[in-house]
Amino acid sequence: MKLVKPSWVSHDGKPIFSIDIHSDGSRFATGGQGESSGKVVIWNMAPVRNEEDEKNENVPKMLCSMDNHLACVNCVRWSKCGKYLASGGDDKLIMIWQFSKSGGGSSAFGSGGKVETFEQWRCVHTLRGHSGDVLDLAWSPQDTWLATCSVDNTVVIWNACKFPEIVTVLRGHNGLVKGVAWDPVGRYLATQSDDKSLRVWRTSDWRQETCITEPFAESGGTTLVLRLSWSPDGCCVVSAHATNNSGPTAQIIEREGWKTNLDFVGHRKAITCTRFNQCIFSKTLKKDGKTQQYACCAVGSRDKSLSVWVRTFTSIP
Repeated sequence: MKLVKPSWVSHDGKPIFSIDIHSDGSRFATGGQGESSGKVVIWNMAPVRNEEDEKNENVPKMLCSMDNHLACVNCVRWSKCGKYLASGGDDKLIMIWQFSKSGGGSSAFGSGGKVETFEQWRCVHTLRGHSGDVLDLAWSPQDTWLATCSVDNTVVIWNACKFPEIVTVLRGHNGLVKGVAWDPVGRYLATQSDDKSLRVWRTSDWRQETCITEPFAESGGTTLVLRLSWSPDGCCVVSAHATNNSGPTAQIIEREGWKTNLDFVGHRKAITCTRFNQCIFSKTLKKDGKTQQYACCAVGSRDKSLSVWVRTFTSIP
């Protein structure tokens, strides 16, 4: 495994709060603070993958920069099909971006003056449904729905086929909702809140399936986000900001019976985000030649470190 931190991926020194890679691996988006507003930037992945491309001045790094948000952008997420990019911010808005074929290169202002951009992305929908900052968002497996959560304690489910239509508003959390994640099988939506609970909702009737509180009962303080993640096989969801024997953990919640017997341990401070690679990997075991499937999960913490975990499994729901 190789870890790369490109120095040129920057919002002119301002904070970046979210990153997401396009489904085809060609580009990635960042969201955060701009000079006087929220900022979304789309970057070329080629200079990240290849050191020669990084040194080649003819290979663009920044593809497009958008500053339509009136306040800081907290989350950016590509749709599964890759056609759209959604962004949510402190201005209570969700913006849906689409590539503009008619546009060519242009200029955007950066710390060094004008910076050339090579693509045009336009805001095709602006969604208004929250009364507070939007902290996280997620597209459903088939891009049917978009879930967004906010400091207004709610989760809004949008009809992604008929923006800006709202399918339902999930109410049940008693605190700021800071994370949403769809079950890859499509049956559940998991949400996590400052009320020290993780709730799982059924997509069949949008009612609560379960509410899990025990792993979070001793979690002290708050974090900016609580980004949880489902494994690509759908067998578990990994939460943020749990504790075990007063130590910070990322709680593994099993799909079968919603058991909470396992966790990822090792960080010194609170876990703020977890993210599974959505690919299912396989390897051949040396001892018997059998194939073992596994998934990789990255865990980020307030201790300014990142850990990567491997979880093996034998069946898919």
